[in-house]
Amino acid sequence: MPLSPVSETLVRVNYSETDQMGVVYHARYLVWLDVARTEHLRRSGMSYRDLEASGLRLAVSEVALRYRQPARYDDLVRIRCWVRQLASRRVDFGYALEHAGAGRLLATAFTSLLPLDQEMRLTRLPGRVRAALEAVPDPVRLRFTPEIRQLTTEIQRTHRDAD
Repeated sequence: MPLSPVSETLVRVNYSETDQMGVVYHARYLVWLDVARTEHLRRSGMSYRDLEASGLRLAVSEVALRYRQPARYDDLVRIRCWVRQLASRRVDFGYALEHAGAGRLLATAFTSLLPLDQEMRLTRLPGRVRAALEAVPDPVRLRFTPEIRQLTTEIQRTHRDAD
């Protein structure tokens, strides 16, 4: 049976990740996105270590994150990750962070990554990488502000026209 194009990674909130209000510090979500994306790549048949060893870097060029409900100490958080769009010089990932026990949506996010060569110059994604990643429609509505949605649409159109 083929793997689902949406991966799931679980993280448990530890005490050091919370702020004085008892909720997860906002920047910690960015780390969790990185963990989920790295695991998504691994599950797709390539580790980030192997990509770097082959001379490819994936640099985050854009991130948007919408907080909906707080995560708290000792919560188990499920991070769903998927490829939203795949182009020759960019890959966009989507994320839904949920309370694993209650199923509550905690946050939604997306990241855009650019492939760089060993000299840190923009390059094309190798065919083997593009073949391993499958773009799918968002399984969850990401619901960013109208300004971010408009900017994202314009950026996607620009990238699409450049390919």
